[in-house]
Amino acid sequence: MFKVGLTGGIGCGKTTVSKHFTGMNVPVIDADDIAHWLVEIGQPALLEIGKAFGDKTLNPDGSLNRQYLRELVFSDPHQKQKLEAILHPLIFAAIQEKIDRLDSPYCIISIPLLFETHRTHFVDRILVIDCPIELQIERVKSRDSLDDLRIQSIIGSQVNREYRLKHADDVIDTTETSTRLAEQVKKLHNLYLSISASLGQTRS
Repeated sequence: MFKVGLTGGIGCGKTTVSKHFTGMNVPVIDADDIAHWLVEIGQPALLEIGKAFGDKTLNPDGSLNRQYLRELVFSDPHQKQKLEAILHPLIFAAIQEKIDRLDSPYCIISIPLLFETHRTHFVDRILVIDCPIELQIERVKSRDSLDDLRIQSIIGSQVNREYRLKHADDVIDTTETSTRLAEQVKKLHNLYLSISASLGQTRS
């Protein structure tokens, strides 16, 4: 299975691009969706988080108190590392399980923290979704109603734009019009089909 890692900073348009690939019947595995599933009631990861961070991380109904945990990890790098140590191995194991069940020329794996988790070896090619920082901030403000300080804190916790672009195999610029965006995705789709086909011939 030829694996394309899709990544980018917060508000860069990863979900929008993923939907374009889905629209062309390309399997898209989303690490964020898996992370949300792993902390649902009854999942082992939720129990581990409760033990590691205390009862305040759980709501009265036993669900995850996302706001409390978010505040905790963004204010303390040590706590953030502790949470990642619990979740990241489980997330990548779940991604691999999904890949093993696929039967398609290639798949997209959306991993927002691909560089930050040092898991670039997990994919065969890296697609970076990019836009100017000013547009990132504008989009996140509109979508999540976060203040400037929190948005800057999130952006600051991720690798910078220059690093992502330097280490990208492919880049999609989401400042373009929706028509242009669709064209960019279609072009890469054809490229990935071609690469997958050539890899198949090589392996055979």
